[in-house]
Amino acid sequence: MVMINVSRGMSVVWLKRDLRLADHAPLVEACARGEVLVLYVVEPELVAQPEMDPSHVAFVAASLAELREELRARGGELVVRTGALPDVFEDLHQRRPIRALYSHEETGNGLTYARDKRVARWAKERGVPWVELPQTGVFRRLRTRDGWAARWAERMHAPLVPAPDRVPSVRAADLGLEPGPIPDEKALGLPASTKQEAQRGGAHAARATLDGFFAERGEDYAKALSSPVTGWKGCSRLSVYLAHGNLSLREVVHAAAMKKRSLEGDVSPRAKRWRTSLAALEARLRWHCHFMQKLEDEPRLEHENLARSADGLREPDFREDRFSAWARGETGYPMIDACMRALLATGWINFRMRAMLVSFASYDLWLHWRRTGLHLARHFLDFEPGIHWSQMQMQSGTTGINTLRMYSPTKQLLDHDPEGVFVRRWVPELARLPRENLAEPWTTPPLLQRAASCVIGKDYPAPIVDHVPAVAEARRRFSHARSTTDARAEAAAIVHKHGSRKKPSRRAPRRASTK
Repeated sequence: MVMINVSRGMSVVWLKRDLRLADHAPLVEACARGEVLVLYVVEPELVAQPEMDPSHVAFVAASLAELREELRARGGELVVRTGALPDVFEDLHQRRPIRALYSHEETGNGLTYARDKRVARWAKERGVPWVELPQTGVFRRLRTRDGWAARWAERMHAPLVPAPDRVPSVRAADLGLEPGPIPDEKALGLPASTKQEAQRGGAHAARATLDGFFAERGEDYAKALSSPVTGWKGCSRLSVYLAHGNLSLREVVHAAAMKKRSLEGDVSPRAKRWRTSLAALEARLRWHCHFMQKLEDEPRLEHENLARSADGLREPDFREDRFSAWARGETGYPMIDACMRALLATGWINFRMRAMLVSFASYDLWLHWRRTGLHLARHFLDFEPGIHWSQMQMQSGTTGINTLRMYSPTKQLLDHDPEGVFVRRWVPELARLPRENLAEPWTTPPLLQRAASCVIGKDYPAPIVDHVPAVAEARRRFSHARSTTDARAEAAAIVHKHGSRKKPSRRAPRRASTK
């Protein structure tokens, strides 16, 4: 507990990506010290960033509306202000002194990092203690990865913080303000979200998703998570609620531990499936923070190749026509196009298909990960900067240490959508094509194409590239780049700084998210 002088002024709880009341240590600590202003700031600078999509705004707006009602039920009030930081804090400080600022730590992008440094300077100049408390397994100013997994487990298995029964709020009216409207897409000058099938924001939806997973859906998680057919229900679907903080990661870890305890002594086939799936989930929860830690430790990987041996490989050859076709889902490869179109419509796709999209863009199309990463960030409703940019680099081969993962779109369709259920839904041009031709429609005889109303090059694109020679050339270039003495020395340094110190279970392949 941090010692704060409570004799005058007010505490401000600054909500960021922690839109909940449960397991919210900053809120509970502030409430224990007197009157609290619970504040959410809409920052135009962040709304204008290229990672932002109207669907993100809609999700946050739904979360804030629910949170406002939950605070009212506890005697509290949510104040929403729009403006730059720390200007908003300064305005509030002039109206009533801020005796302490409380928030969760955040591993965000470069904009939020710069914003937090401005806030830190302002707080120091005003003599306002800023109490930042962790909500993930990411550690600030980490000197070494040795022992990281044990520290993560200790933090994640610590007791949860109950939501406060009462929130002694400072009222906006006491400061000469209105509580403030919760701005939607229109209020922020954005078009309405086009993701009609997106998950809805709020802690209630998060809790229902969590409970549904551990009650039933998670039984076949380990088996279901790779396919876009089974992944919609079989994956946890918690990633968006973790990214926006409707749930804390610790709540998920505790729920998994409780489920595991409930299976003790049960030797049934169902219990065996649950144990396998829980092991897979727990590994992904740990890797969730492992990848966020990379961005925390090395913020430059948002913009620069982690391995400088990869510099210059892709930059001169960027093809706008290829990027546009990939971004629209019009590459001529059905599994690629179906996944991209599903993502554009819903804001979600399962992890393996995300990796495939990045692999195809990076190796088949030879596109730089920064541009493709921005496109995906906009459309991932669960965009988490640390996971996202670390994964973009890993899947595109620019970490210097990871195996080059070159996915075959044809094989992915045959393995994970053999009946064509997913592809036919999202690429309706192919709906009447025979199943045996669906993975490679360009091989369909012309008469059969016409009979299926799917003439390649007219109704559906021909392949934008030839997969086999494209990935062979990509592999050749990377092999050359990684073969030098300097590249090998650099790779060793990257492993020392960022590599995991704990080998995952064989049953739990390395993944960075809970999707």
